[in-house]
Amino acid sequence: MYYRRIFDLREDHDLTQKAISEFLAIHPNVYRRYEKGEREIPVGILLKLADYYHVSTDYLLGRTDDPTPPTGR
Repeated sequence: MYYRRIFDLREDHDLTQKAISEFLAIHPNVYRRYEKGEREIPVGILLKLADYYHVSTDYLLGRTDDPTPPTGR
């Protein structure tokens, strides 16, 4: 599931849910629900997460196992 990817990325970077929610300017409970799959991630938040972790949105969504972001941006 795609929400597992944002959990794993956050853990791999030794970050807290609070730190990421502050970066995204959202309430920590909202971010927690994203990680648990209880709430859909809006496109704008998905893009911010992809940029923050330097991965593709397709990777975050589980459409690929290759985290490499597209080139030519």
